[in-house]
Amino acid sequence: MIDTYRHKGLRKQLIKDIKAKGITDAKVLEAMNKIPRHAFVESTFQHMAYDDIALRINENQTISQPYTVAYQTQMLDVKEGMKVLEIGTGSA
Repeated sequence: MIDTYRHKGLRKQLIKDIKAKGITDAKVLEAMNKIPRHAFVESTFQHMAYDDIALRINENQTISQPYTVAYQTQMLDVKEGMKVLEIGTGSA
């Protein structure tokens, strides 16, 4: 999956949006800015990949809303060396 300048710009806007909602952890924001969310959504929904909404992915599952993931991760207070695996139960 190609990560274009457009995708990077959309991620920057998403980061601005979730910061405005109260996400302050710099490492969470940095990680979310690096992850190409469009690589994980169905091609039908790729134009919405950087909207702050949950989206359908394969097998009738959903990828969580970015703010929700950021909030949960921020609340975990992740430290260097820790690994986080977010497993949801979302379904369409």
